[in-house]
This record gives sequence, structure tokens and C-alpha cells, in this order.
Amino acid sequence: MRVFVTGGTGHSGSYIVPELIAAGHEVTGLARTDAAAAALSALGAKVRRGDLEDLDGLKEAAADSDGVIHVAHRQDLLFTGGIHAVAAAEVPIMLAYGEALAGTGKPLVAAGSIGSPGQGVLGRTATEEDPALPSGEEHRSTLRARNVVETTVIGLAERGVRSSIVRIANIAHSTTDRAGFLPALIGLAKEKGFVGYPGDGANLWNAVHIRDVAPLFRLALEKGPAGRYWHAVGDEGIAFRTIAEAIGSRLGLPVVSLPVDELVLPGYYGFLANIVTQTYPASNLITRQALGWEPVQPRLLADLDNGHYFGVSA
Repeated sequence: MRVFVTGGTGHSGSYIVPELIAAGHEVTGLARTDAAAAALSALGAKVRRGDLEDLDGLKEAAADSDGVIHVAHRQDLLFTGGIHAVAAAEVPIMLAYGEALAGTGKPLVAAGSIGSPGQGVLGRTATEEDPALPSGEEHRSTLRARNVVETTVIGLAERGVRSSIVRIANIAHSTTDRAGFLPALIGLAKEKGFVGYPGDGANLWNAVHIRDVAPLFRLALEKGPAGRYWHAVGDEGIAFRTIAEAIGSRLGLPVVSLPVDELVLPGYYGFLANIVTQTYPASNLITRQALGWEPVQPRLLADLDNGHYFGVSA
């Protein structure tokens, strides 16, 4: 299969590209810079120069492929309009793919977020059958800002595109994780001199090793039905306090409960305060049963024990 991939040099994409090539697919990656082009070539992919603002170029690349995997986003917009601006810019991209792939039955697999069903509203473990909840002004959660992207992709199934969303766990960990949630927590702990957790710390977070994410994208591309959500989740629910204690143990720092009502104010967590107080349990059962996917890499706590997040090896 000839696969067009965006974000091929990012945290997840840099594992997805070699996973596809190892399975016999021919990969062409989008590259905005010379450095990205060199990195894609080093992974064994062909290179298409361009960027996410060139919708005609994206349509052409999609039309020339047998399938598309989209894991890129407009990071440059984060500084001016936040995650909502990033999501707004992504919708036209998905619609462009839809124009190119309409009526072909070709796959489009895009990255989503486990936070999108809105567990705070569900009050239970999220499953793959839960649709993305609205993300308008009344639902301006950071993790749910991209819901409009998910619903746009899923809607393309009605236009003859074998579209699906891979919802990536809130914590995606690996030896190459440099800008994810874990590095942010560890950086905060070092800055403040202690590791904080909200209230009793019983709120649950999900996690996945990024090496397990790559085969799930491949499986969704190869055989995933249209209009489906898939959950890239290894740990379905770990208490936030347990994560904080693991970080504190490695850093040799005290672990402290922070009053939840104080977290809404600027303080320890800053802009992350409205996220860390939430609970995000999520199941992967349907994904495993439907696609035969099984996470096999180290789980979150084992990966923290490996020491690479703290500048040491196991």
C-alpha cells in the first residue's frame, strides 16, 4: 500500500513510519524543512516537500496514495490561539482529504485524544463506542478541543472514505518523549522542589508506550472499518498519586497533596490545573478484539523505573 503520512518525524510518527515500512508499505512523508526531509529519508520513507497550509498539495498527495495517516498539527498556532486554533486549522485539512478520497473506500487514519469523550461527563470508563462530545464554548476543555477534528474525520465515512480515529492515551511515553505530559510533570517537580497531586490523587489517568501506538495505526489503516474510534491505551487507569509518587521516588523529592479548590488558580500546575484534576479511565477492549492489537511495551510505571526520563539508565 502507498501511504501518505504527515507528522512522520514527530513523537508518534517517527515510530509509525518504520512500522509501515517493515510491514511492506511504501511511505511518503510530508516535510516542511530540510531537517524533516533528511529525517524521513533516514527512516526509509520517500519525501514530499510541503506544509499543512497547502490544502491543494495535501489533496494531491492523498489522491496519489492508497491511504493516509495524519498525525501532524499546526504547532505554530499554539502560541497565538492555543489548542482551539490548532483544531480549527485541522478541520479544512480533513475536509481536503475527504475531497481527495471520497467514494474510493481508501483509509484515512487520524490521531485523536482519549480525553475527547469527556470522561468528566461520562462518569465511567470511556470506550471506543463513545463519540467525541461537543467542544464549543461551554466545553472548552484542553483535551477536548480537538473533538471537532474527530467528528469531521468520522463524518467522512458517509462520503465513502474508510476513515477512523486512533485516540492516543493522555500520557504517551517512550525514550524519545521530550515534550509530553511526563516531562512537564518532572520539570514542574524540579522547579517547585516537590511533586504535587490533586486532592487524594485517586483520579485515574491512562497511558501508552508510543511503540505500541505505531502498530495500532498500521492495523487501523490495513483493516479498520469506516467510522470507528480506536483506543491506543496500555494502562487503562493509574491513580495520579501513584504517578506522582513514582516521580518523587526517582527525584528524591517529597510528594504533596494539593487542595483541589486551589488548583483552579495559577499556582503549581498553571495552565494544566484544569486537566490534572480530571479522571480519564479508558478501555481498549474493543480495539484489541476488532483489530487484534495488543500492547507489549513496558507500562508507564515500568518505563519510569527505566530511568531515561531522569537522565539515567536502568
